Amino acid sequence: MVAGETSGDLLAGLLLQGCRARWPELRSAGIGGPAMAAQGLDAWWPSEKLAVRGYVEVLRHYREIVGIREQVKQRLFKTPPDLFVGVDAPDFNLDLEATLKARGIKTLHFVCPAIWAWRAERVHKIRTSVDHVLCIFPMEPALLAQHGIASTYVGHPLANVIPLVPDKAAARARLGLRDDDTVVALLPGSRRAEVAHLCERFLKAGALLQREKPGLKLVLPAVPALRAQIDEVVSRCGMRDVVLVVKGQSHDVMAACDATLIASGTATLEAALFKRPMVIAYHMPWLSWQITQRKRLQPWVGLPNILSGEFVVPERLQDDARPDRLARDVLDWLDAPEKIGVLQQRFTALHHELRRDTAQLATDAIAHLLES
Repeated sequence: MVAGETSGDLLAGLLLQGCRARWPELRSAGIGGPAMAAQGLDAWWPSEKLAVRGYVEVLRHYREIVGIREQVKQRLFKTPPDLFVGVDAPDFNLDLEATLKARGIKTLHFVCPAIWAWRAERVHKIRTSVDHVLCIFPMEPALLAQHGIASTYVGHPLANVIPLVPDKAAARARLGLRDDDTVVALLPGSRRAEVAHLCERFLKAGALLQREKPGLKLVLPAVPALRAQIDEVVSRCGMRDVVLVVKGQSHDVMAACDATLIASGTATLEAALFKRPMVIAYHMPWLSWQITQRKRLQPWVGLPNILSGEFVVPERLQDDARPDRLARDVLDWLDAPEKIGVLQQRFTALHHELRRDTAQLATDAIAHLLES
């Protein structure tokens, strides 16, 4: 198994848990993080090695990433597994899967690349690289079938992990927050480049929010590997005494908050499953942004908006991701409880749509693939 970042590690850990329940003697190895390690993965490299997004950022790490992929390939050639599972990270995994498939190793890709949002040409790569795709969104199997790619909709694993009605009071108690606090969560991403581009913007927006609403609490869940980087930015912004930085606990923070300022990515779907209003932001190097824009197929980048087919939450991207605008958008949520109520109904319906017996559906698909 290969998972390339925090969200992939979380999804892969849930998949491994289901596989181990069905096949207790299962052994797994590859690239992963703490969630996969907790399910017995023999981690050859940590998943954070692959947590790179954007064309410019990938170029900086290209040699190391290609080297890791070559070493993984040689290990698997030497000791072929019954199945290779690539979890997201399509730039890394699809090339690896194509090579393994050509050698007769069965390949499964978990999480369909977002060909419905951008880089539609990637569907041809999927067809040549993968024996089967496990899809987490309901519209994906029909799209893949048009191109002769076998797939199964298994629902989104997080829809089963996150309760339909989150316990806000319990989450606040675990974080040391009061029931009557107004709480804004700051989630600047799980990659170093995301934190470098977004953390200071989010902190400055948080300072503006506190100026407008004295007593407002800011909580920032830090990925453990990025804690030092985040602490440095917090100190540089002079906000060490006004921002609660916690180790991990992103789900507690989402459950506890009244609204969140959040980097585009899987975390936005988690926030939607927690039924929290959000402002989605993203910023990257200029060249990466220009290239990405040319390949976009939809007007939205945030998963809640993409799945809803409209802007149900604001998006502030690139030069628009200014602290003053981010703060204004968050205040618009905090000052409009009736609007939040409508959003929560939308997100509850989405939660039901994504909730399936993922472990059963996924392991059924894996068993069928292994037997074919």
